[in-house]
Amino acid sequence: MTDTALAEFKMPDVGEGLTEAEILKWYVQPGDEVTDGQVVCEVETAKAAVELPIPFNGVVRELRFPEGTTVDVGQVIIAVDVSGGASAPAAAAAETTEAAPATTAAKAEAEDEPEAPQGRQPVLVGYGVAESSTKRRARKTGSGDAQAPAQTPAQAPAQAPAPVAAPESAVAQDVRVNGNGARPLAKPPVRKLAKDLGVDLATVVPSGPDGIITREDVHAAVAPAAEAVSAPQAPAQAPAPAAAAPVVSTDARETRIPVKGVRKATAQAMVGSAFTAPHVTEFVTIDVTRTMKLVEELKQDRAFEGLRVNPLLLISKALLVAIKRNPDVNAAWDEANQEIVQKHYVNLGIAAATPRGLIVPNIKDAHAKTLPELAESLGELVSTARSGKTAPGDMQGGTVTITNVGVFGVDTGTPILNPGESAILAVGAIKLQPWVHKGKVKPRQVTTLALSFDHRLVDGELGSKVLADVAAILERPKRLLTWA
Repeated sequence: MTDTALAEFKMPDVGEGLTEAEILKWYVQPGDEVTDGQVVCEVETAKAAVELPIPFNGVVRELRFPEGTTVDVGQVIIAVDVSGGASAPAAAAAETTEAAPATTAAKAEAEDEPEAPQGRQPVLVGYGVAESSTKRRARKTGSGDAQAPAQTPAQAPAQAPAPVAAPESAVAQDVRVNGNGARPLAKPPVRKLAKDLGVDLATVVPSGPDGIITREDVHAAVAPAAEAVSAPQAPAQAPAPAAAAPVVSTDARETRIPVKGVRKATAQAMVGSAFTAPHVTEFVTIDVTRTMKLVEELKQDRAFEGLRVNPLLLISKALLVAIKRNPDVNAAWDEANQEIVQKHYVNLGIAAATPRGLIVPNIKDAHAKTLPELAESLGELVSTARSGKTAPGDMQGGTVTITNVGVFGVDTGTPILNPGESAILAVGAIKLQPWVHKGKVKPRQVTTLALSFDHRLVDGELGSKVLADVAAILERPKRLLTWA
């Protein structure tokens, strides 16, 4: 081992100036072989969850931090032996010496299997894993049962006559169901849910397309685990619970949850915004019956075929038109230089509630998009946010934001500005209410809008004009043609 060459992989800056990230999950363990571009861990920054590919080939020698640890950018998180040749056989020999005879036999059969493909393409951080990553070699689950996931289907019939199945064989069966020993397929929010509930994804039977584990699969796996605790043989069969998840007894009166990741960043940003920018909020209640009718008409239009058309689309367009008519509202306050920075573009933020917390991705250059293009961008933004795959860059550089509190049945609110932005529009629930229309009280579709703005940049007159323009367009959407 004197010729061993260790390469150290440091925590990268995956989010444009972020200083730290939490290690959510390790996909490799000491002794595992890794290849250039292979994802070795999943981390959560203040912006999103991303997977980190390693930039070299070798054998893992050390994981410097356990799961659940927050690590500063630039710190070494994993050491890999890149000397090649003698390193891998030496590690294999050491493991064979310590393993039981049965485990040694299983290892020998496993080594006869073909190696994992070496041509895996590097993954762009923040955009998930390429499909070929599902064939990666199975990571080890512990020193005693490390070879169980590598059991081949041919070995299963030989164990079937046994009167009592060993715990590790039961785990191996579940792993085969979930991808023949490969890393289980699940989206980041589902992995986080499994971690919080103490569920090993390797034991979960997937029901989603292409073998993807869903949230329902994780919840379904919790129920059998609870029943197994009360069974007589449960102590011998139950796997070790996952660490780092907050566990509270049923009679506890309090629960303490560590504040980190997206929730920590959101809290800091909101405090900074609330106590830095002087907020003013104005409200208007309007009849949006004509807008709702237009939404239904657009759904039948061929130009919107395959696109998601909803009231948010027209509200977004109305705000963009209002900004075009009142361009001074689209600005930022530069405290260091004591300047007002006017923006001649609109990066439209859409507040999205995700399993990891509130995030605000934005549509770049939304002002230049046609209505169908805006519909397509909104659909992509929402689906990406819900899957937990929003890239950090998609949450940078916003100018104004829309938050739709109406989806929760809320009439309105006083939204806090996204840091660095000049205004945020809150949209309340659209409800059928009595309304005076053409001199008579009739049931109409009514909603309340609330616009918060930075009073350093936007005075009451300008803010009122912007809100009034949005309201006027939504009351009579034909103004989109005459004002745009």
